[in-house]
Amino acid sequence: MTGRAATGRSLGLLVCLDCHLTMRDAKAPQMRCARCHARLHERKPHSLALTTTLLVLAAILYVPANLLPVMDTQTIIDDESDTIISGVLVLLHSGSWPIAMLVFVASIVVPLLKILALAVLIYSAWRRLPNGRMQRSQLYRAVEFIGKWSMLDIYAISLLATLVQVQSFASIIVGWGAWAFGAVVVLTLLATHTFDERLLWDAR
Repeated sequence: MTGRAATGRSLGLLVCLDCHLTMRDAKAPQMRCARCHARLHERKPHSLALTTTLLVLAAILYVPANLLPVMDTQTIIDDESDTIISGVLVLLHSGSWPIAMLVFVASIVVPLLKILALAVLIYSAWRRLPNGRMQRSQLYRAVEFIGKWSMLDIYAISLLATLVQVQSFASIIVGWGAWAFGAVVVLTLLATHTFDERLLWDAR
């Protein structure tokens, strides 16, 4: 009647975010899923506040994650510290460009894009922007999917460390940059989890 598209909320429906069962909203104070017994909410409590806090922390730690050394390589004759960028350059110069591209994309490009995408989603949900809701919903699902591969670069760095140890008999110590980067990965995963996609569809 108002010209707005029908939503689950307007139809009195609730979806379980764990098993995706759709149920009729009985307005019970502690509504639970009939299939998996998970707690049901019309919207995740404090979703925007939690997601914003986690995202701000991730954005702050993204800087030292890329500026501080991720590993210190100690050999018999020399000690060397490498950031993510310097490690990528070393891999390129040594001819290992597939690993270099993997580390660059997974460690620099993907986390930055996730932070920017989540920032756009938070702003859109906060302002309740009416246009492009389907595109933003698809953006959220893309971020959620990419999050499943967030540890790929950790595996690549572990492989790199193993290769260095075998080839040059070096010992590798994890630097503060690696800890900061690990925190960025965890924080963006948590921010994706705490964000409620349904907020994108709330009427203004």
